[in-house]
Amino acid sequence: MKKELVRNWMTQDVITVKPETSLPEAHQIMMDEEIRRLPVVDDENNLVGIVTLGDVRGAQPSPATSLSIWELNYLLSSLSVEKIMTPQPMTIDPDATIGNAARTMLEHRVSGLPVVGKDGKLAGIITESDIFSMVVIHEWSEGEAEAA
Repeated sequence: MKKELVRNWMTQDVITVKPETSLPEAHQIMMDEEIRRLPVVDDENNLVGIVTLGDVRGAQPSPATSLSIWELNYLLSSLSVEKIMTPQPMTIDPDATIGNAARTMLEHRVSGLPVVGKDGKLAGIITESDIFSMVVIHEWSEGEAEAA
C-alpha cells in the first residue's frame, strides 16, 4: 500500500471552472455534482486556484442582512470565483505516493489536492475519499487472501 501512486487513485475527469465563473454558478455545480471543491483553470488547463464549498458559503451574505433579495442576487451574480478562490493552491505530482499525499493533506489540513503534471496542466484531483477507498480495497483484498 505504501508504494501506491497518486495517478492510480486520483479522479481524472475533474470538474473545473474558469476564474470568471460566477459564485452562484460554481455553487450550483457543486450541488449538482455533489462535490466540495472545484479547481480553477485558465484556458490552457493550467491550475490557477481552487474554490471549496466552504469558500462559497463564506462569501454568501448573512441572513441578518438588510439588503433585499434582488440586491443580494445582483451582488452574488457579479461575484466571480476569482475573487474568493485560493490562488496557487498546494498540489501534488501524479507520481507521488499516496502516503506522501496523505501526509501533505494532514500537515496542511486540506481534504484534497489538485494533481498537476510536469507540464503544469491539471491531471486530476486526489481527495481523502479516494485515499480512504484505496485503504478499504487493500484491506478487503488482504483479508480475503488471509481467509483462504
